[in-house]
Amino acid sequence: MRNNFYRKIEMLFLSPNSHRKGFGKMLVQYGSEKYSAEEVTVNEQNPKAKGFYEHLGFKTYKTRATDEQGNPYPIAWMRL
Repeated sequence: MRNNFYRKIEMLFLSPNSHRKGFGKMLVQYGSEKYSAEEVTVNEQNPKAKGFYEHLGFKTYKTRATDEQGNPYPIAWMRL
């Protein structure tokens, strides 16, 4: 039976000149291997970020039209 507690990647930002060089994938893999990180929330208005996590195997399991503070930022919860 799987535990209901999931370790989460809270924020991952790379400067644009670091995109598409493998750094993001390396950081997510490190978090997954060392800290059992298997969940992330993504602003759905950032399709590149969502696509990045999908490419790494994350799947959306929940969405909401607002963020946790009620602001109009649609959020997708994703899990490996």
